[in-house]
Amino acid sequence: MRRGLVAFIALSLVGLGLTGCGLFQFEQREPWRAQAEEACLSQRLVQPTAYMALSSKIDGPGACGMEYPFKVSAFSGGTVGLKSKVTLACPIIPRIDQWLHEIVRPAALMYFGTNLIDLKAGSYSCRPRNNQRGAKLSEHSFGNALDVMGFALADGREVSIVKGWKGSPAEQEFLREVFVGACRYFATVLGPGADPFHYDHFHIDLARHDPRGQRRICKPIIKFEPRIDPERSQEIMQGLTASADLPAIDMEQDGAGEGMPAQTYAPPPPPLAPVIAAPVQSPMSPRYAADLPAPEAGYGRVPPPRPPAYPPVQPPQPPAARTYAPMPLQPSPRAPVVLNSHGIY
Repeated sequence: MRRGLVAFIALSLVGLGLTGCGLFQFEQREPWRAQAEEACLSQRLVQPTAYMALSSKIDGPGACGMEYPFKVSAFSGGTVGLKSKVTLACPIIPRIDQWLHEIVRPAALMYFGTNLIDLKAGSYSCRPRNNQRGAKLSEHSFGNALDVMGFALADGREVSIVKGWKGSPAEQEFLREVFVGACRYFATVLGPGADPFHYDHFHIDLARHDPRGQRRICKPIIKFEPRIDPERSQEIMQGLTASADLPAIDMEQDGAGEGMPAQTYAPPPPPLAPVIAAPVQSPMSPRYAADLPAPEAGYGRVPPPRPPAYPPVQPPQPPAARTYAPMPLQPSPRAPVVLNSHGIY
């Protein structure tokens, strides 16, 4: 009996070991991840700087980790800092830089009139998706994802996803602009409304949802027309920065700004000219030589009379529409700056 119990325990341990090996084999890191990291480095898409340091390899636990992790303290050429450092694999870093440079920074200027200076974000974490036991490993486990919880602006304002998604109109439009824009650059973009797990942050990653890596997921699907064209984002930033440098004018001076197209107005009809039957002299009426008495001797000849002061009366003419170019004024805070056929307020 005792021998049978020992044999049963031994067989159970062997079975668990085999099962564990099978699970470990299933959780092996996919080969494309290391290939993508090596390609990113060979193309020099990311290079070590004062705010981006290449770190030692992360291997495990399990399949978690990356071959060439970077410790990042700022993005977009050092112009957008991080509240705390993040650890990322090489391939996703240039995508984040591009998204910030072409979408998020112009959006901050467009909707708030100030610069983006910081992100509140999180990155590497060896865990299953949404921290649900039994789920596949999250892209965070491979440094291939970033969670963005909020944006800090130069004027001290902070726009958080959890409050701003249903916050003021400017916050709502800004967050939707950067959310929809992110779908251009990343394979997965999840935000409030996608599921119960993303109510307070944007999740962006470069996962491969199909063998060729062409399928994309962007949730929730929202009705929003983006106002920023990535191909013209630099032009937008330059235009907005230049207009922000101009001095403000009083709110009462709400007129056309400099460079606005001329408009056509129909002026009101002029008043009818008075009909004068005969000249009437008054203390303020001009007097000419013909009205003056003859000069005394020795003062020479009297000059010939000048024509009458009043021109002949002409019949009134109907008014004609004329084109006026508005006076060049500084842009008013209430007058939109027109860029890319959209008004910017």
